[in-house]
Amino acid sequence: MDTTDATFEYDVIERSSEVPVVVDFWAPWCAPCRQLAPLLENAVGRHDDELVLAKVNIDENPMLAQRYRVMSIPLVKVFRDGEVVDEFAGLQSAHTIDSFVNRLIPSKADRLVEIGDETALREALGLDPTNTAARLALARLLIAEGETSEISGLLDPVSYDSQAAGILARLALSDVDHPDIQAGLAAWDAGLSEQALTHMLDAVRVSTDQERRNTLRAAIVGMFGELGEHHPLTARFRKRLAQALY
Repeated sequence: MDTTDATFEYDVIERSSEVPVVVDFWAPWCAPCRQLAPLLENAVGRHDDELVLAKVNIDENPMLAQRYRVMSIPLVKVFRDGEVVDEFAGLQSAHTIDSFVNRLIPSKADRLVEIGDETALREALGLDPTNTAARLALARLLIAEGETSEISGLLDPVSYDSQAAGILARLALSDVDHPDIQAGLAAWDAGLSEQALTHMLDAVRVSTDQERRNTLRAAIVGMFGELGEHHPLTARFRKRLAQALY
């Protein structure tokens, strides 16, 4: 479909909460754009109902070109949940485009993660042991049930992920006899994010133990990851954390 400055919010932003939306920024005078179009249409067309292709004529929709900093065309961006999650620029081969599009389609393991119960999550890990989302989801489910014996085994292999490292850090802190730490962990479990971050940050400020400070930092950064990079609390407390640490 063609989308415009007026319809982009509905066609792309809202629709991308249901399926990934591939947006092709182009112009009629651009020869590589005309070559790319059928390759992209064929690649997306092979995944009917799993992807949407939208086209933006930048000559007719300069606001969108400016909003997404389109400096050269063709430019292809992928939207999921209203955010750009992938992109490429310039004319690409059919094989490269197919590979790019195929990466956007959820695997069977990804679909099992969406189901989200313990059986589905364990099956997802059986299919794809590298699936970080499955490991995180299963870890959270087990923690909610009071079962923590598996958590290290689940998350140590993906501890490079800030959320995994954050969960491991919170578990490490759970036995620490410190009022702010315990209040912070309790607030987080209760969904009181701002209170949790405030208590944890206060614990950082008063701690003289470098190892504990590192663990607290990992726990707080993990909370940022769970809130999301664009969450107002993340922006506010990230600056406060840096000041407290350095």
